[in-house]
Amino acid sequence: MQESSNNSNLTNTANPQGFSFNRADSLRQRSTISRRSSSLSRVSSDRVLGSIRLSHELADQILADVDSSAVARIGDSGDRVVCEEEETDNNLTVDSVSDKAFVVHEGLPLTDAKSPLSEEKQYKLPHRVDYCAYLIHLSVFGFLGVFTRYFLQKLFGPGHLALTSDTTPLYLDLPSNMLGSFLMGWFGIVFKPDLRHVSEHLTVGITTGYMGSLTTFSGWNQKMLLLSSKGHWMFAVAGMLLGLFIVNESITIGVEFAEGLRKRFKCNLNKWKIDTKKRHVAVIVVMLFSLIAIWIASCILAVVKVHHLTNGAILWMGCVVAPPGVWARWYLARLNGVGIGKNSYLKWFPIGTFLANVIAACIMAALSVISKAVNTERSGVILSGIQLGFLGCMSTVSTFVAEVYTMRQSGHSGRAFIYAGSTVIVSFVLGTLIYSVPVWTKNYH
Repeated sequence: MQESSNNSNLTNTANPQGFSFNRADSLRQRSTISRRSSSLSRVSSDRVLGSIRLSHELADQILADVDSSAVARIGDSGDRVVCEEEETDNNLTVDSVSDKAFVVHEGLPLTDAKSPLSEEKQYKLPHRVDYCAYLIHLSVFGFLGVFTRYFLQKLFGPGHLALTSDTTPLYLDLPSNMLGSFLMGWFGIVFKPDLRHVSEHLTVGITTGYMGSLTTFSGWNQKMLLLSSKGHWMFAVAGMLLGLFIVNESITIGVEFAEGLRKRFKCNLNKWKIDTKKRHVAVIVVMLFSLIAIWIASCILAVVKVHHLTNGAILWMGCVVAPPGVWARWYLARLNGVGIGKNSYLKWFPIGTFLANVIAACIMAALSVISKAVNTERSGVILSGIQLGFLGCMSTVSTFVAEVYTMRQSGHSGRAFIYAGSTVIVSFVLGTLIYSVPVWTKNYH
């Protein structure tokens, strides 16, 4: 007992803090485990980043072989879709580019990319009937786009939820631009090959007709002009930058969400394919009667409500002039990917969409000046209806943001920034000259 006590005393004398050995060992082991865990975490992170970089490099490699004009037409190629011979390079069409872009997302081999319409022959309508079918689909879906945009303005505007207004960067058309950009990620990018598998008319109707009319660039630009003309320049700049960021995020989220659904759910649309003469005729007849009914009802309601200046006058006046706006944008979209001059410079630049947005923004600014100059309630309602319908449908955010997104995903972020910046800056500068300068010089209120 005495010897044991002496040994214990010697130990304590040699190491007064001997009890700390176990704690130090434990801390050392934890530190080693932590370093290993951190190392593994860094390795995993590097692998994730490597796979992301690899997928982007694969996308760049695939899309680098495609002529830049084809990328410019992915958003909308206009009435060139009905041309018998469409310009192609490297034996690739816009359809195949869209399919290949989808294949990159899916991670499938390049050789598996096939356009659904190329698998088998389908019944082709006569050229004139085919062209009219596109116009009919664009009109009917354009009406739906105007209805939805007007409803979202009222829902989120000062009268109800009061989340948007004319006095803040959160402009009235922001909800409709967000929804249209989100849906464009679905039906304009991820599910577009599936829609084409069913009907090319339906594809153009949903993307160019509905989502193009649901979103409006001219309305967005005019709201920023209203802010700047009142001296709220910071609000106007914030509205432009915030609007660009939100719609770009909306289409990105839409693409990612749609890709997740596509991977989880597989649907066969063969039974819905419109590939026979009877089906084509049936669909065209139904759409034509829908167009006639909506247009006639809109004309009657517009005359009555504008005359009495009752609620809904702007909506029905907008519906009356909506189809020509959609047709004008679809026709201008034929310029996408064509280039400028004999040497076709800037083939990557979607000139058609650019012109549609800028022209609509300038006309809307001019009509706003006229409305202030005339300054009567009836003229204000009529001009507001033209702005809502014709100019709202002529300009688009969904197609615009789809083109920017495609440029970014194809590895041309510089082109995307140039295109987006030029559209916003040119529209705003011209709008300032057309609208703000007369307002300042004439002291309009």
